[in-house]
Amino acid sequence: MGKKGRPKSDVTKERMVTVRMSDAEYHALKEYSDRHQQTITETIKTGIELLYKTHK
Repeated sequence: MGKKGRPKSDVTKERMVTVRMSDAEYHALKEYSDRHQQTITETIKTGIELLYKTHK
């Protein structure tokens, strides 16, 4: 019998980062994410990519 469930990804995501932020910072992040139809994780990753590209 074959395995059930989600197939394994080629790129494993083993690292986890936590960030403490104020209510105002969180609500701004959440509002931006909702407005752009992204998850908070997607928004943060996009921001990191943008910073990396502009500050090489």
